[in-house]
Amino acid sequence: MPAAAPKPRAASARPPKSAAQRTRAAARSTARLAAVQALYQREMEPLATPALLHQFHAHRLHEAMEIDDGDEAELTPPDRAFFDDLVAGADARAGEIDALIAAHLAPGWSLERLDRPLRAILRLGVYELLARADIPVGAVITEYLDVGHAFYDRRETGFVNGLLDAVGKAVRPQPGK
Repeated sequence: MPAAAPKPRAASARPPKSAAQRTRAAARSTARLAAVQALYQREMEPLATPALLHQFHAHRLHEAMEIDDGDEAELTPPDRAFFDDLVAGADARAGEIDALIAAHLAPGWSLERLDRPLRAILRLGVYELLARADIPVGAVITEYLDVGHAFYDRRETGFVNGLLDAVGKAVRPQPGK
């Protein structure tokens, strides 16, 4: 008896990304990493948002961004408009964002108890969940998990995943779920 032919795989719901779409996604990923650095810097040295954006545009975003993961891989230049939206938007909605994060922390935990980079990651992720309906919840979570891996080990990135997932369900409920 001849072997059964392998079943064809189901067609993907989405067509493969074009080179331009991949470049845009990479530029946004780099912008997210830079935005985390900007929010962290502002916690270390308080600056008004316009001054912070100016400083990053003048001294940081024009340089090739690198991640020191042993290989010092160069990143795609950041999407500057997206970077500006993240930083300015997270600042403008800081009270709302911090309240959402605090509401999803375990009893006895406060926002101030979290490490500064972790606060920045969560604030930016929550901002995107609130303000960027054009970006799917799963994509936001995945992007900030990737950013989290640049700073933390598995435990902290698991925390990022859980908190952003809970906030995503609260601010973008899915019908029937």
